[in-house]
Amino acid sequence: MEIYHNANIYAPGIKPAEALAVDRERILAIGSDAEILDSFSGADSIVNLDGRTIWPGLTDAHVHLQHLAESRTMVDCETKTLDECLRRVESAARTLPENAWVRGHGWNQNLWKEGFGSAAHLDQVCGGRPAYLTAKSLHAAWANTKALELAGINARTPDPPGGILQRDEQGQPTGILFENEAMALVKSVITKPTLNELRAMIKALIPDLHRMGLIGVHDFDGLDCWEVLQSLHQVKALKLRVRKSIPFDHLDTFIETGFRTDHGDDWLNIGNLKLFSDGALGPKTGAMLAPYENSEELGTLLLTESEIVKIGLHAVNHGIALAIHAIGDRANRVVLDAFGKIRRYEEEHHLPHFQHRIEHVQVISPEDLPRLAELGIIASVQPVHAPSDMAMADRYLGLRSRYAYAYRTLKASGATLVFGSDAPVEPVNPFQGLHAAVTRQNLDGAPGDDGWHPEERLSLTEAIEGFSISPARISNRGGHLGRLTPGYLADFILLDRDPFAMEPMELASIKPKATFIAGKCVYQDPALSVDLKP
Repeated sequence: MEIYHNANIYAPGIKPAEALAVDRERILAIGSDAEILDSFSGADSIVNLDGRTIWPGLTDAHVHLQHLAESRTMVDCETKTLDECLRRVESAARTLPENAWVRGHGWNQNLWKEGFGSAAHLDQVCGGRPAYLTAKSLHAAWANTKALELAGINARTPDPPGGILQRDEQGQPTGILFENEAMALVKSVITKPTLNELRAMIKALIPDLHRMGLIGVHDFDGLDCWEVLQSLHQVKALKLRVRKSIPFDHLDTFIETGFRTDHGDDWLNIGNLKLFSDGALGPKTGAMLAPYENSEELGTLLLTESEIVKIGLHAVNHGIALAIHAIGDRANRVVLDAFGKIRRYEEEHHLPHFQHRIEHVQVISPEDLPRLAELGIIASVQPVHAPSDMAMADRYLGLRSRYAYAYRTLKASGATLVFGSDAPVEPVNPFQGLHAAVTRQNLDGAPGDDGWHPEERLSLTEAIEGFSISPARISNRGGHLGRLTPGYLADFILLDRDPFAMEPMELASIKPKATFIAGKCVYQDPALSVDLKP
């Protein structure tokens, strides 16, 4: 048994909360220093935390583990100018073998005065090597001429269903590929990392997540990632609680194997079937009810209502819940209409009330906002998107941006919110997410003291819930995970400052001093004066 005392413990409903007793992975008791020290005087370890704060461990409810792990080996293309991006690509290309692929991630044409780059731009800096760079949104990619040639893409190549090849005035591909179906044309000719290589990358990523206070994630990558997570779990090397989504192209494989939503244990369990109803705001492929400002573009609807219903009924008949990506207001309406029919089917056939989710809910019509609560659909949102996207959203949406990233309005309607980062689209650091939810500001304070659409700000208490108890509850594990209370698994983080006593702008600067999962210290700041590891 271990006791941690002289602490400021965030445990709503328990007063005073100064000491914590942990026994066999679980919280045994929380109370005053005197109460806990007197009751458990025979503890194996008694640690004085010198007034530091204990918070529940945090969970990122929307992350791409494989993409995040792989992005750490790529060129960082998130630059303010096209020229700077090209300089970084050129510098990386010089270090590579002659025929190696130049890989990068993070470019955002909305920040560049020229807009999109072209294949010709990359040709000039890659020394004849093929290049493939994914956009910040992960809904577009940028390839050079060599990469297009290897993929067999030319003027005669048709747009694949659900994808778009950007073309110049002569009909020639420019090198910009929109949506996964088009991106896959090039990705299919790039040598993938082996499962062993991917395993090493994800295993190396996990300690970095611990350092940020993350004890768990809901992952939305593919089958390779699932196989790697299983292999790590099998040898007890998965030191992270992972809820793994089901990729649509492998749905029947999961069904035939007997997997259902919630199957698994507290380290690795099955989440929801992931579908895409539209694209993203950045490349203007999010499906809109009315055109983007100063254009005739309506975005791209990837699934119709009837297609979602057909897939959804097949899924729920086999015990699998849905998680549907929806960015634009048209996509969100189509998804909600489909969920309405799926809910009626569940009721008529006495099926469970599945924890269906909409991922992002970025732009939604005011009349559709209450429908998530009415249908019992989870709003899986990423607060860090709001300040990151605000300038682009105002430019593309005009007055409609009032109902973009509308977290306070969604919560007030009764919807359950869970929070994530969408990393590597945005930084995986949950304290940046907390900061964004509470302030609606960028890290530099823009757009001002009140934040962007300040009426959509959340309290810090509400923000913590979105990263802790809410992800546990929607995973049907809220009875023993997600908060600090006796009987729950001892997942917690140690902070040197109390976030409730800080200015909201300071939240993003918090760096946990230690992270515990199931009572074991999985990360400790080397500068911390007390030894927390056994």
